[in-house]
This record gives sequence, C-alpha cells and structure tokens, in this order.
Amino acid sequence: MATQHFWTWRGKFFGYRSGDNLYTHRGQHVGKFYGEEIYGVDGRYLGEVMNDDRLITHKSKKAWAKPAFGPIRGSLYTKYANYAGYAMYAGYEDFPLAETF
Repeated sequence: MATQHFWTWRGKFFGYRSGDNLYTHRGQHVGKFYGEEIYGVDGRYLGEVMNDDRLITHKSKKAWAKPAFGPIRGSLYTKYANYAGYAMYAGYEDFPLAETF
C-alpha cells in the first residue's frame, strides 16, 4: 500500500498512513486503522477518514475502543501545506491536531 497523506477536517496537515498505521508528520505513531476508523495507542476511538484524505471525529463514537497497541517509530515527513477547511457536519468535530499527540 502506498503512503497516503491526511489533513484534518479544518484543513491542517496531519501526517500519513503506512499500512494500517497513522503517523504524524513527525513520525509519531498515533493510531491504527480499522476500516475507515482510527483508534489511538490506548485503544480509544480518535476519528475516521472522510472525503479520501480528511480526518474527522464523530462525537457519538468517542466511547468506542479497540485493543491498545505499542507505538512504533515512523518516518519524518516534510510538513505539507494546509488546505481550506470544510464546513463541520452536525455531530462531528475536527480531528485532533498532530501537535496534540
């Protein structure tokens, strides 16, 4: 699977996917993909992919969980430019910024 880059719903560059893992642009392993949903190191739901390359969090899924995992170091990437954000859907909030991990 080729590396895929992601931005938050509001348009901030986040990082990339490698296999089933989500990394910040600094190479910090912060999530695992289960289909389009992403779960954090502690197993808690972080968000999901929408519109192919945007990350967003569904508020009603915040209590969902999967097994916790040990993070592995990823590669550093040059931080890509930010994009214009999208209007927020009801029941959703923006995915956490890479700098919050």
